[in-house]
Amino acid sequence: MSTLDLAAPLPVYRKPLGERILERLPAIVLSVILAAIVIPPVIVLIRTSLRGEDLGFTLANYAMLFNDPHLYVSAWNSVSFAALAMVLSLVNGGLVAWLVERTNVPFKPLAYISAIISLGTPYIIYVSAWLYILGRAGPVNSIYRALADSSGTFFNVYSITGMVLIEGFLWSPLVFLLLSATFRRSNADMEEAARMAGASVFATVTRISLRLALPAILGLGLFVFIRNLEAFDVPVLIGTPSKISLLTTDIYLSMTRVPPQMGHASAFSVVLMVVVAVLLHYYGKLAKHAERFASITGKGYRPRPFDLGRGRWIGAALILFNGFVVLILPLAAILYNSLTPFARPMNLAGLMNLTLDHYRAVFAQAYYLELALNTLIVAVASATVAMTITSIAAWMSVRRWRGSALLDQLTSVPLVFPGIVLGVAMIEMALNFPLPVYGTLWVIGFAFVIRYLPYGMRYSHAGIIQIHRELEDAASISGATKVTTLKRILVPLISPSLIAGWLFIFLIAAKELSIAVLLAGYNAKTMSVAMFDQWVNGAGGEVAAMGVVWTAAMTLFTATLYIITRRRTDLISGK
Repeated sequence: MSTLDLAAPLPVYRKPLGERILERLPAIVLSVILAAIVIPPVIVLIRTSLRGEDLGFTLANYAMLFNDPHLYVSAWNSVSFAALAMVLSLVNGGLVAWLVERTNVPFKPLAYISAIISLGTPYIIYVSAWLYILGRAGPVNSIYRALADSSGTFFNVYSITGMVLIEGFLWSPLVFLLLSATFRRSNADMEEAARMAGASVFATVTRISLRLALPAILGLGLFVFIRNLEAFDVPVLIGTPSKISLLTTDIYLSMTRVPPQMGHASAFSVVLMVVVAVLLHYYGKLAKHAERFASITGKGYRPRPFDLGRGRWIGAALILFNGFVVLILPLAAILYNSLTPFARPMNLAGLMNLTLDHYRAVFAQAYYLELALNTLIVAVASATVAMTITSIAAWMSVRRWRGSALLDQLTSVPLVFPGIVLGVAMIEMALNFPLPVYGTLWVIGFAFVIRYLPYGMRYSHAGIIQIHRELEDAASISGATKVTTLKRILVPLISPSLIAGWLFIFLIAAKELSIAVLLAGYNAKTMSVAMFDQWVNGAGGEVAAMGVVWTAAMTLFTATLYIITRRRTDLISGK
């Protein structure tokens, strides 16, 4: 009698080769597209940095760079500037975030209003406002001279200290928004236990709250340090006139010499790119460690805020001071400069001679309308393309499509490009492109897409990971194709994340200077480039008027999209 061999292995079913290729094809095609977008700038920079005047291979550019003592001065200035500005923005933004999310202080909406309006304000306008406030003839030094009966100055804004102060204020709103999310989502069980055991607010915060949030704070701190290291607006507007050299301004000055020192600038760019890549590696490690401290609670849980007692009015004063420094004071300076016929101290005599001439010039000249249209076209196009590509890439990555392993890595490559470095790479690519794209909106838009792919990926990934796969499985069982599922189910559900990502990219693209300043042509300037040119040429009044109009428009647009996104989120969540 024969027996049934239950241990016999079952035959392994293998799909036909053609079917396996078709399954991998969409992810492979997208990987190839992403590689074609993000890899060429790296190759171009390295190739140009290793090429001499005779177009042959050489290490002369690197030898000249590392043998120049100026490099080490610029490196030290850059690191000092980035580190000190990071500390200032973390302390300011982090303190306000904790007060808003975990205490019972009043005036909480002011912190969000300040942050949102600041996001829509071009950096060059913000910097120019602080240059006026802290300048020799500005209100701070004028008040000091009046009180001290002195002809000197209390604060020299054209110094590394002035640069740190302004850059720290620049990043405080974004630090506030990011740390607000951290404090809002964290579990307060340990804090509650400490308070029930009789611990003071100070002891609870220092021993529990900060320790739980420390990985997120360190990760954000490193991210801000990297962004400060590659900052351009503050260094070029303050550092260059005061002969304070930083790495980014050295690269810019190499490109603006006649003739441009492409090899030297490329070598400089490669060095800065390597430094940023190393820092990003450690940032990734910190981000992974932060997940170990994740403590998101169940649905409907709201941690009990700290009752600061009378101290809540001190917290309220800090929020008011932050709103005054981050928003009200700079906007008041911009508005005043836009209404005065020429640069003058803020005093009663100046208030008696206000004029709308600068606004008439802005609205009367077609040039400014062209600038606005150029900026909107580039910002809308780059945000739309970046979010479209990254939403598909994130979907494939989260759902682990066959062949999608490279998508995350490819969309992260642009993080190693400081804006000025990407601008140098794009110049070389545009000059060697068969079509005349240099100095057009096409090359600026393409550079913006590369620059902001990582941000689009993070927003898309965060939205898709919240959608359970069973919805897609149900659609598949009902006969829907993957494209139909993506279009009819996923996109509507993740639309709040997509809109938020689109808005973020749109806002930062609309005020990007470091890339556009190298790529813009005579008829293809963006608003930030035109403001920079006019500021350099001494037309501060028109720059201020244009800044007021542009900030108002961006704020209105941001508020409208925020309301739409909020309503969409509430509708999806059933609120």
